Amino acid sequence: MRQFSYSRPADEKSAIEEVSHRKTTQFLAGGTLLIDLMKLDVARPERLVDINKLPFAEVKTHGGGVFIGTLVRNSDLANNQLIRQRYPVLSQAILSGASAQIRNVATTGGNILQRTRCPYFRDTTMACNKREPGSGCPAIDGYSRMHAIFGGSDDCVAVHPSDMCIALLALDAIVHTSGDDGERKIPFEEFHLVPGRTPQYETVLRPGELIVGVELPPSKFAAHAHYLKVRDRNSFSFALVSVAACLQLDGKTIGDARITLGGVATKPWRLRDCEKALIGKSVGKETFAAAASAGIKSAKPLKYNKFKVELTRRSIARALEIAAAGGVS
Repeated sequence: MRQFSYSRPADEKSAIEEVSHRKTTQFLAGGTLLIDLMKLDVARPERLVDINKLPFAEVKTHGGGVFIGTLVRNSDLANNQLIRQRYPVLSQAILSGASAQIRNVATTGGNILQRTRCPYFRDTTMACNKREPGSGCPAIDGYSRMHAIFGGSDDCVAVHPSDMCIALLALDAIVHTSGDDGERKIPFEEFHLVPGRTPQYETVLRPGELIVGVELPPSKFAAHAHYLKVRDRNSFSFALVSVAACLQLDGKTIGDARITLGGVATKPWRLRDCEKALIGKSVGKETFAAAASAGIKSAKPLKYNKFKVELTRRSIARALEIAAAGGVS
């Protein structure tokens, strides 16, 4: 690990000023991924600004919904009664990720800003357009089993790793930020970027901008939602495919739906075609199978991840069945 300096400002304004005025300075919260990347020499900050003294560690009611501070630990969020009752799919998603020890340290803001686990990205002896723009993407012609089938480009096919973000996207979350230019509210669907020709840019955050929290609007999906994660082993493993399936039912008719995917895309991925195929239809295996087939039409697999297309189709259908039955598998 390279040498770095450290500070722990007492207020939000000081923290933002420190990061805004130094290009090689980063915020530090839980540090569960940042420190790993520093050890691998992937991340090379010259200064860390510890924000753990800032007052952003609460979950509270907000305009009929809930506001989650950026420093709320994953374990606390997953087990919070407001979240478990009103947004159970978020609790399920968080508890499916990492390990209990990591969830006790990892923060809401840090989870949103997770960086890919692509082995080419994490190995500094390999080319990677995220680390060194213009150097190439060896995953495209290399071993691509864990890579994206949605949202990729000729410059990057790395998968976004978060579980929590898949549920936040399904719940129409809004990211609240603070920076030199004031405060912003960013719809979650707009927060992460597909790689395109500039995979080094992963979010719409501006230099020095700090996530202060996440707003969840009132949810109509609490009674019929499920997070399904398919992986190589049952714990401490990243998704081959994950599905947040959320339904609002009027009797047996689907009034509204959210279907979002993880493990298969370069950012948290929403399947609007799948949702469109569900709304107004009656719950049932035929409806779910047709919607799942609609959802995978735009998939673009690589040589070693073609299996993800069928796996995704089946996972969507299964997640919908569980959600329709009340969200308990």
